[in-house]
Amino acid sequence: MFVSFEGIDGCGKSTQIELFTKHLKANNIDFVKVREPGGTQLGEKIRNILINEHMCSRSELLLFLASRAQLVEEVIKPALKEGKVVVADRFAHSSVAYQGCGRQLGSEFVKLLNDFATDQTYPDIVFFIDVPVDIVLERLSSEHKDRIEKEGKEFFEKVRNCYIDLSRTDKSFIVIDGTKTIEDINMIIIDTFEKYLNDFRNLRSSSYTSL
Repeated sequence: MFVSFEGIDGCGKSTQIELFTKHLKANNIDFVKVREPGGTQLGEKIRNILINEHMCSRSELLLFLASRAQLVEEVIKPALKEGKVVVADRFAHSSVAYQGCGRQLGSEFVKLLNDFATDQTYPDIVFFIDVPVDIVLERLSSEHKDRIEKEGKEFFEKVRNCYIDLSRTDKSFIVIDGTKTIEDINMIIIDTFEKYLNDFRNLRSSSYTSL
């Protein structure tokens, strides 16, 4: 299975990913954790450029796509073939929200480019942790912000609204109220994952039976 975590900066993804992977370890579920951009030698170099260098929106998008393509081929596809769970800290939907809507490059255009970069490899579950922008801006420290985190309220409103629009049309999205307690959010994620995992195992079992 392929699971990704999405949301605007400061929504609490990192905390929930850490709790989720602890659950996987405790239950002896083999997994690979990846982050975007990054996750490969090439991707980490691209990440450093994206965080620190000023660039136009088109360059930003293309660098994200290059990192993503390498991650899919080098890490995600092999892990899925080995039957592992892939846990991604952001994936293709981030580009739709941040570059497609936030940078106003066009969400449909970015979706098309994502199809090419990912070779149509997409998450089975997308946990979208939704938090109002005002709350997120309070959470983000004024120090140690990267280039994108320094964007203002208007930018993050566009990004959040784009995620909400995606959640209405993409069946893989699970929308979670990010203002709930850390424990409540964690339980929603684990319960949802376990349900999907059981359904997946039952489907695979029935496929073997039919053979």
